[in-house]
Amino acid sequence: MAGPKGIAGALKLAERAKDQRGGNEKQRDHYDRSAPDALGLWHDAYLESLAARNYSASTVEHRRHTLKLFFTWAAERDLTRASQITRPILETFQRWLWRYQKPNGQRMGWSTQRKRLGTLKDFFRWLTRQNVILHNPASELELPRPEKRLPQEVLSLSEVEKLLSIPDVSDPLGVRDRAMLELFYSTGLRRTELCRLELSDVNTERRTLHVRLGKGKKDRVVPVGARAVAWLERYLKEVRLRLCLDTRTPALFLTGYGDAFNPDVLSRMVSAWLNPPAVAWAREARHDGHLHRSQHQAASRSSRPLSSFGASIRTRKTASARHAERVIFRRGSKLSDSLHSFSR
Repeated sequence: MAGPKGIAGALKLAERAKDQRGGNEKQRDHYDRSAPDALGLWHDAYLESLAARNYSASTVEHRRHTLKLFFTWAAERDLTRASQITRPILETFQRWLWRYQKPNGQRMGWSTQRKRLGTLKDFFRWLTRQNVILHNPASELELPRPEKRLPQEVLSLSEVEKLLSIPDVSDPLGVRDRAMLELFYSTGLRRTELCRLELSDVNTERRTLHVRLGKGKKDRVVPVGARAVAWLERYLKEVRLRLCLDTRTPALFLTGYGDAFNPDVLSRMVSAWLNPPAVAWAREARHDGHLHRSQHQAASRSSRPLSSFGASIRTRKTASARHAERVIFRRGSKLSDSLHSFSR
């Protein structure tokens, strides 16, 4: 029988001990590390070198995942040593990537393929510099050509309102979820950035957010729309204290366990919101909502120059003078872009 939902379920979760909580345990790899040039042996040293060079934890984890994919593929072909890897083998792996299908049946995007192969090029370049191998087999590996696509469709105001109204705000957790969606829509934060927000990063009087260690480990100040601030204040006043188990917890948005959100948990939440037929249109969204959101944000902000908020702004000009005057924010992932990635 299903347990209680909403805030009642969250309070029930808070009673669990840490060893009884959900989550996936980290799986140990089974790489062969016996040979001096074993791929698994230098896998660990390569990731340590990235951390020592101040690469972000997300970048290190992404490259760990890419190397795991390649090492698993290579091990199935009895390729466990760096000296066994040649350019034809890497080109075979590239063709395999092109044919690879994800669990949902879709193929890997071109940009994802470029990132995967780019990681391999960097890994083998590093191995060459460490004198593990005499020459770099990936030096002449050609990456797929990057795509430059235009938005396929733009969400209308009614569609956006329908999406934002999915959380049940009669329940405290619905207020929390609505505040997160409004913040996504108003600021264009990445999901990881939203999960990392702390109480001290919010300034409701100035209507700004201080995003710390964003993409490229860069800080920035982001303006927030008035409606998002209103939902945020309601969440802080009515909900957060009920979820907080330790007053020293700095995270802005809390789960039923009283901890900060994991980005993957946030993805599953949004995917669940996209399931009802009433919002099936959102599954077809592809890099949309740019122009509409910029207009919505501009209308909700003060007349001060936006550069005073510290946000980086780019403008796009089209053949129409009407479009030339519109400001499009390019910092951070757009809400609908994030929803597309959640629904994949």
